Amino acid sequence: MTGAGVLPARRVGIDVGGTKALGVALDATGAVIAEDRRPTPRGVNSLGPLIDVLAELAESLGLEGSLGVGVPGLVTHEGVLRAAPNLDGVADFDVRGLLVDRLGGQIVVDNDATCATVAEWQLGAGAGVDNLMLVTLGTGIGGGVVSNGALQRGLNGFAGEFGHMVVHPDGPRCPCGRRGCWERYASGSGLAMLAREAATGRRLKNVVRLAGGDAQAVRGEHVQAAAREGDPEALAVIDDFGRWVALGLSNLTNAFDPEMFVLGGGLASGADLYLDPIVRWYGELLYQPDLRPMPRVEFAEWGPLAGAVGAALLPGICGAPC
Repeated sequence: MTGAGVLPARRVGIDVGGTKALGVALDATGAVIAEDRRPTPRGVNSLGPLIDVLAELAESLGLEGSLGVGVPGLVTHEGVLRAAPNLDGVADFDVRGLLVDRLGGQIVVDNDATCATVAEWQLGAGAGVDNLMLVTLGTGIGGGVVSNGALQRGLNGFAGEFGHMVVHPDGPRCPCGRRGCWERYASGSGLAMLAREAATGRRLKNVVRLAGGDAQAVRGEHVQAAAREGDPEALAVIDDFGRWVALGLSNLTNAFDPEMFVLGGGLASGADLYLDPIVRWYGELLYQPDLRPMPRVEFAEWGPLAGAVGAALLPGICGAPC
């Protein structure tokens, strides 16, 4: 995949996930010319080894110019990771500072969903759009904002944590400690929760069968598989899921008035199942839909490479630090 823009130098980007760190190198046209990945170190003493892994990946990908790194959690403008859901022992972890000491050069560290936003804005589904929002539908929900042609990161660098908008104050408890966050309903884990609730009373038999006969073992992929077989109960769960996604999109529209939403994350693999109900419910839930242009809703193009590609592009957008 190549983009319309021309990059000034070979760039390396790394996306740190809960189980693996994925790195890419881009050439001057934005094409991916190399990939590498390593397991993400885990455990209470994993932070030092994580820096080792990032440095090794950068060097294996032929780092010549800038390096961008996307990490999950709250990342300051200076590249300090304040907190992370899937990395043990994180508290004011100066990822950028440690990498600069190790590698030198221009290095930017940011939130992984912010990096994915850059990829889709610069070289993906949102190319050429000056007002867009990326919403990642994965285990949780993250995102990013582009307004008037500029990436928005907020006062502290923490903008884009859409998943923790409360949409049901009495809803299920979220890992963040509050109740009824949007990601409890509209993420991959939210889809599974909706299906498990629907499976009570001997419903969703095909979905439960795919889960080995245990309703409590139902996951999103079981719903998706049954829906592809045309199962009406599974399709009803996907419709309900689309309503919850659309509810959050309508709230974000009222706050930001974007031209476009790009939906990314792991659920993008089922775009053909999810897009129609999301768009239909969005049209019903949006405030004054007849008096405003409807924002476009599309699924992302970069898939699992989005975070690493966006990380590689990030230094050219905001410098170091950004």
